[in-house]
Order: sequence, then structure tokens, then C-alpha cells
Amino acid sequence: MGDSNPIPRLSVHQALGGGPVADVLLWRKWCGGVVMLASATTLWYLFERAGYNFLSFVANVLLLLVVILFFWAKSASLLNRPLPPLPNLEISEKTVGKVADELQVWINYALSIAHDIAIGRNLKLFLEVAVGLWLLSYIGSLFNFLTLVYIGVILSLSVPLVYDKYQHHINEKLSVTHRIIQMQYRKIDETVLRKLPLPSNKEKKME
Repeated sequence: MGDSNPIPRLSVHQALGGGPVADVLLWRKWCGGVVMLASATTLWYLFERAGYNFLSFVANVLLLLVVILFFWAKSASLLNRPLPPLPNLEISEKTVGKVADELQVWINYALSIAHDIAIGRNLKLFLEVAVGLWLLSYIGSLFNFLTLVYIGVILSLSVPLVYDKYQHHINEKLSVTHRIIQMQYRKIDETVLRKLPLPSNKEKKME
């Protein structure tokens, strides 16, 4: 039985930023999606199946690039041809500031969670973090890091497209799942969590 007020359709393209990255993830620029998928598959095969060493691969690619650029520049000066079209190889202060601001937001968020768990003794938050870390540990024991990155690339090229196509049906299933999880959490909260001793306001002020 569906909801009386259905969830309005979300623009996945806008949710992903609405730029070229969103176009690639939604296969609107299929050539970009193919290149990304082929590159990820090739790298995963080289390092995971063929046994190629990551450091050796990076060093060889950089060596080849340096040799090509060096001989290109030498031949250009001898034959009066244009130099390699290299961009300005520097990072602007604006870019550094954006990265620093983004890192500050995430670090402060992580510190606030740690504060709520250690000082505020937020039991619900503690359980959420503990379960999340346990799941990460379990998944990490099944796959190595490179395979996880490759799976992440595959999911990023498939999940947004599938959700954009079947958004209504997926939202219905997610809504039902969310209600079931809420019901189970209420049962656990009533039978277990509310019976656990929590610090009083006086104890918190004394700390």
C-alpha cells in the first residue's frame, strides 16, 4: 500500500552537482563513462591479477612522460616547432583554501562525534559508530583496498543511473525498509537502551 503523499521526484543530476561529473555518472556523456570504466578495469587487472607493482607502474609512467616531454622540447627547439602545450603547473591559493575549508568541516564533524560519545555519553551515537566501524572492518576483511576502490567505481557508474531510472519504485522500498528499522529500533530502545544508566545533568556539570 503506497503512501498518501508520495515523495517528490529528485533530480539526481542536480544532486550530483549538475556538472560534467554528473554527466559521466549518469552516462549522459557515455564516452566519459566508458573511459572511466575501462581505466578502472585496466588498473584493477594490472595490480590485482597481473601482479604489477603500483610504485613501479607510477614510476614507469612518469619516466615515459618525462622522456617524451624532454625529446619533444629538444626537437621543437631544433626544428623551430612549438613547445609542448603544458599548463601552468602550480596550485593556486584559492584551491588550497577550498581544500582546507572542506577538510576543516569533516575534521570538526568527526571531533564533534568523538566529543558526544566520550563526554556526552551519547549511547545511540556510540552504537551507530560502533556498528558502522564493525561493518567497515568486516567488508575490509573480504576485499583488499584496490578491489574496494574498483567496486566503488562500478557502483558509482551504476547506482545513480538505476536510481534515476527507477526512482519511484526504489523510494517505496526504502520507505518501507526505513519504517521497519524504526520499529525495530523503538523495540530495542524500550527493552534495552532506556534501562541502561545514563549520567544526570549534575554529573555532567561537575565534569
